Amino acid sequence: MRIRFTKMQGAGNDFVVLDETQDSLGLNTAQYRWLADRHFGVGADQILSVRPSPGPGIDFEYVIHNADGAEVEQCGNGARCFARFVHDRGLSEKPSIRVQTLGGVIEPRITSDGRVTVDMGAPIFDLARVPFDADGLKPVEHRNAHGAWQTWLVPVDGVSVNLAVLSMGNPHAVQIVADVDAAAVREQGPSIEHHARFPRRVNAGFMQVVARDRVKLRVWERGAGETLACGTGACAAVVAGIRLGLLDGCVDVHTHGGVLTIEWGEGRPVLMTGPATTVFHGEIDVPDLSDIASDLVRS
Repeated sequence: MRIRFTKMQGAGNDFVVLDETQDSLGLNTAQYRWLADRHFGVGADQILSVRPSPGPGIDFEYVIHNADGAEVEQCGNGARCFARFVHDRGLSEKPSIRVQTLGGVIEPRITSDGRVTVDMGAPIFDLARVPFDADGLKPVEHRNAHGAWQTWLVPVDGVSVNLAVLSMGNPHAVQIVADVDAAAVREQGPSIEHHARFPRRVNAGFMQVVARDRVKLRVWERGAGETLACGTGACAAVVAGIRLGLLDGCVDVHTHGGVLTIEWGEGRPVLMTGPATTVFHGEIDVPDLSDIASDLVRS
């Protein structure tokens, strides 16, 4: 099957974007994995599908598959690329659109400086909705001007890691580190992602607080590994930092791929602003793969 695609990136987080507004491509898990493979396919952290409105008051459906082929709830950097794509391709002339994701409705908006701001919705702190199993764990209590909050000491590879747990439509576990460049992202990241306390796996964030309006961040993304940037990870990290009393309400998040600006206040949605860039357009023949065949190709 020959398909058209667009390669895009937001702060170095790269995507293959597929226009399915007229016809569904019907790709399976193995084919998504193949497209994301940097040796056999196009190469991407996620595959983004633009689909027709699923109901009244919604402009598009936004479907996200990670590099491992699994469908996931949310991707913030992808949301900005989604908005840029539908605007540049003439699928919508609205500067702000309402988009249905598996994690809820978001509202990306193209700004006057060409960047994209996304209303990511309110963060979720209910552990059952993250989801996170805290049974038997001892919480660490935090009290400041924002009220009381708990982080959790979770055993990871023989050490106890203090994690702030929340959801931005997808699960996140954020830890504060002294030096993000020296943080054990590649060692701890996979162990946190697959930890039994997170039944749907989790994105592991490692945040260094530089100032009250500036942080450095690395994220081990669920199903993708470490990426150059993670939009929902930046949102989760800033929310955690604000709740811990470490950050103010508007923070520049410095990732290896670029800078994202995150704004949040109690009782309000999280706003994320950053770049969204088209890299190239192309066509590719997608093989008729089964999951077993794809695994053989990748092994």
